[in-house]
Formats: sequence, structure tokens, C-alpha cells
Amino acid sequence: MEYRPLGRTGLTVSEIGYGAWGIGQSAWIGATEDESVAALHRAIELGVNVIDTARGYGESERIVGQVVRDHPGEVLVATKVPPKNGVWPAPSGLHPDETFPGDHIREQLEISLRTSGLEAFDLVQLHVWSDEWVGQGDWLETVAALRQEGKLRHFGISINDYQPENALALIRTGEVDTVQVIHNAFHQQPEHELYPACVEHGVGVIVRVALDEGGLTGRITADSTFPDGDFRNRYFGGDRAAQVERHVQALTDGLGIGTDEVADVALRYVLDQPAVSTVIAGMRTVRNVERNCATSDGRHLTDEQRETIRAHRWERNFYTAAP
Repeated sequence: MEYRPLGRTGLTVSEIGYGAWGIGQSAWIGATEDESVAALHRAIELGVNVIDTARGYGESERIVGQVVRDHPGEVLVATKVPPKNGVWPAPSGLHPDETFPGDHIREQLEISLRTSGLEAFDLVQLHVWSDEWVGQGDWLETVAALRQEGKLRHFGISINDYQPENALALIRTGEVDTVQVIHNAFHQQPEHELYPACVEHGVGVIVRVALDEGGLTGRITADSTFPDGDFRNRYFGGDRAAQVERHVQALTDGLGIGTDEVADVALRYVLDQPAVSTVIAGMRTVRNVERNCATSDGRHLTDEQRETIRAHRWERNFYTAAP
């Protein structure tokens, strides 16, 4: 496992982090707790030292806390505070008192601490963000107070899906330690403005959805089905699964690789960005943990491979593509 600095925090994080949404037994259906616990332990054994969870991820905080307490001092835990209005992504025109008033942030963090059994979180993130909130509301004062009380060590935000520029104003204030953003071989937009700003201001970058919720694993086809209640029914709704299959086939043909190699190459593409601190891959099984962790071996894509991937950029948003 290779490691990188998390911006200016002074923390060092594994290139492959653990995205714990899928083990929460809510939006992703099919995970069992025993399997999730085994996967978490195996990830830590292989050098993963950062786990990302959230108050809104069902049982995830509880499961993560249970495992992390067995590895004292080995793992950094990040969680996220949900917006008070329960709306993802954050629409424009709202005041932060509607989404992240200070008392709500404090209340939700206290619940997360009790649920996880942890005394503090290494990173607490707001689960949606709008740059309209810079200089408004009492969220920043509350974050500072919670940091002073020792309940959080660093502060970050999770940028709205497919809106990487909607954090530039906050980054330039110097008030945020990390940002979490969607970035993958299809969605390359963060490379243009967000990453240079993060490098300039010493902000750590946590990448989510690097495998396009499974689309960049080569296992999504036009015939793919998902359990009732699984969010992927919406994410790959309409003819999107068939579109994904065609785009992945074109990508693998261009790279001259098999579909079983696409996940590894997709992770390497994101990790080839110097601004990126860690990629929080969703890993619900030991098999997936071992496969994804193997990518962090110090090897890089060639210039030709990177240019081929860039040529297969496919900017889209499941909120508009879903039925």
C-alpha cells in the first residue's frame, strides 16, 4: 500500500480508502454484517488506514466503529453530517440555516459519536455543499467549537454530485481541510479547476465513485438487475446500463485490455492525479478489498493510456439520466 498526505492536515492516508456506504444495508442491498466486518478487517490488514462513513448510511457508522475499536490508533475515520432538510444534492437559493444550522451539526455529530462508540472523528464533513453559504450562518463557528472540544480533528465537505466547481469559493477561504468529490474515467471535470485550487490551498482530496458505482468494473451490462430497494435501479435506470456497457467496451478496446482489468486501470487513472489524497472505494467483500488494494503498488499509467482514457470522457449525471 502506498500513502499520501491529506492536504495540510499533517495526516498520511492510504491511496485506497474504504468507502462504507455499501455496508450500511440501506441504499445498497445485499451486504451482510459478517461479510462487511470481514472486509473491513482485511482492508486494515492490507494497509487501508482511512474509512469514510456517514450518519445517513444506515448501519455503517455502527459497524465501522465496532471494527475500528479493534484497531486502536491504526485507522482514521471520517463521517458526514446530513443536511437538516434531507435534500441531496443541495439546491441553490437556500440559506445554511435550512441545511446546516449549528445546533443541527452538533446534534448529528453527537449521535454519530454514540453510534460508533468513538470519542472523536478524524474528519467531519458536511454531506452536501453550496458555495452560496460562504460567510453565512453559524456552521463555521460550530465546527470550530466542536474542534476545540476534541470531537472532530479536521473539517471537510462532500461536494454535490457532478458540481466540482461548487466548492472553489470555500477552498479559497482557507477554512476547509478536505473536499470529497466524484472523479472517474468518465467524469473528468474535477481535473480542470478543482484540483489546481486544492493544490494551491493545501486542501486534501478524497475521491468517491471512482468506479462509477460499479459501471467501471466491467460487470454492468444491459441485462444487469439489482434487488428491490437498491439505489442502482435508479442509477442505471432506463437504458443507462446498456450505455455503460458500450462505453466500457469502447474504453477497453481502446486500451487493449480485458473487462476484468478495467477497474484496476480506472483506479490508477484517478490516482495518477497528484492532487488526490485517497480514493474511497466501496468494498463489501474481502475479494473486492484484495482486488482494489492491489492497485496501490506504485505503478502508474503510461502517457498513452492516460490520453486514451481522456478521449473516452463521458460527462453525465444519473439524476437526469434516470427514468
